[in-house]
Amino acid sequence: MPDRSTNSTASADSPTPVGLPDFGGAAGGGAPGAIGLLSDVQLQVRIELGRTKMLVEDVLKLNADSVVELDKAAGDPVDIYVNGRRIARGEVLVLNENFCVRVSEIIEPIDG
Repeated sequence: MPDRSTNSTASADSPTPVGLPDFGGAAGGGAPGAIGLLSDVQLQVRIELGRTKMLVEDVLKLNADSVVELDKAAGDPVDIYVNGRRIARGEVLVLNENFCVRVSEIIEPIDG
């Protein structure tokens, strides 16, 4: 550490630079780097097909053959949530006999 007493331009209140580790890659560049440290973090992803309101009495009557009507029509975009926050919309597809969702729109965050 340099001796401050020999530096005439430095004062006791001067900031001292701090060395940070090089994480590699540019910020937001998508390349392995600082964001790579988060690559194994698990997130909760939820796809919402629609919503409805039901009385407890009606919920108790549900069985294996029940049909629950939702507030969206077939073919309408579905909402994609990550950790409880809506981040995108997509369309439901069938791929190799499995349901999947193609992301069609990323929702811009609301500043607040």
